[in-house]
Amino acid sequence: MSEATAFTVEGHIGTLAARRWEPAEPSWIALLCHGYGEHSGRYEYVATRLVTDGAAVYAIDHIGHGLSSGERVLIDDFETVVDDVRLLELTARREHPDLPVVLVGHSMGGMIAARYAQRYGADLAAVVLSDPVLGTWATVDTLLAAPEIPDTPIDPSTLSRDPDVGRAYVEDPLVWHGPFKRRTVEALKICLDTIGGAGPIDTVPVLWLHGEDDRLVPIDGTSAGWSTFAGSGSSSKIYPGARHEIFNETNRDEVLSDVLDFVHRHLPAT
Repeated sequence: MSEATAFTVEGHIGTLAARRWEPAEPSWIALLCHGYGEHSGRYEYVATRLVTDGAAVYAIDHIGHGLSSGERVLIDDFETVVDDVRLLELTARREHPDLPVVLVGHSMGGMIAARYAQRYGADLAAVVLSDPVLGTWATVDTLLAAPEIPDTPIDPSTLSRDPDVGRAYVEDPLVWHGPFKRRTVEALKICLDTIGGAGPIDTVPVLWLHGEDDRLVPIDGTSAGWSTFAGSGSSSKIYPGARHEIFNETNRDEVLSDVLDFVHRHLPAT
């Protein structure tokens, strides 16, 4: 595994924990955007694979997540989270001027990456969305309709066919295992509606990847969002039998090879 270097970024309402993984001579930059309730430290394998390919990899723990400041998993406005990711991009660009930047987002992080692409896509070489929350997410509608949000943790078996992934998730002290916060769910709904109302993305090529057996963020809801989001440079791939965390699935090397194939098709020639 590639060793991560810890640093901090001053975000919109507090200090954000950040990590970087770097090769000796990077040729491109990858920004990683993690999902709900987790943190960037769960992306060591992904980062190592990207570093081996020549990427300088940067990631933050979103506000209220992992080692970052804020009430746990409370996000009032995802536009400000996009602003935080922008600060990470600018940090990476200062440290590696003139390198092309690729954004990779998973789950809730895929939603953030989709909105980021709408706002800043012209500055990026490519965007990859892994099982993104996009379009409609039944969980959001169900929780908003409930008089009180139930304290029901995420079922670890929905993450991967590899049981070790679920066990590590349950035992990770930086992962949130409590209930959703209503304000966060409301902000999720607003962000999904904002993305859906902004139309297709044509400023940057986007790749959508999804596990066919994703029971946490079912493919049908995301597919509906993708139909209005995808632009002329977009493509997609579905993995039969795969569950929610395709970067931690039993076929994760295939998935990461697909990511790198897409990225290299869109990196500028050197």
